[in-house]
Amino acid sequence: MNVNGIGSDRIEAMMAQLKAAATRPAGGVGPAVKVAPEPDVAKVDFADALKNSIAQVSDAQLKAGEQGRAFTMGDDKVSLSDVMVSMQKASIGFQATVQVRNKLVSAYHEIMNMQV
Repeated sequence: MNVNGIGSDRIEAMMAQLKAAATRPAGGVGPAVKVAPEPDVAKVDFADALKNSIAQVSDAQLKAGEQGRAFTMGDDKVSLSDVMVSMQKASIGFQATVQVRNKLVSAYHEIMNMQV
């Protein structure tokens, strides 16, 4: 199940890329390092991953809101603990999204201020 917007296949692909980058010699100097061939892994598009993550945060917020409304209306199927947990999940997801946005804006400003 894809809980945080990044599935296990994406994590494995990222780990393989990091391992491949770590085994490359810096500047092409030094002995060549043999790297096992990477399995066929689908390329991860950053824009798609970002859109999926934002959609998941939005879905979590909608679900928390619906559960909150159902609880306040007296629905016996919804417990207070379920409402609180879903609201906290939505809050944490939103905070993480804001932090990612802040890092992206910071990186953009840093790139724009670079001397060419």
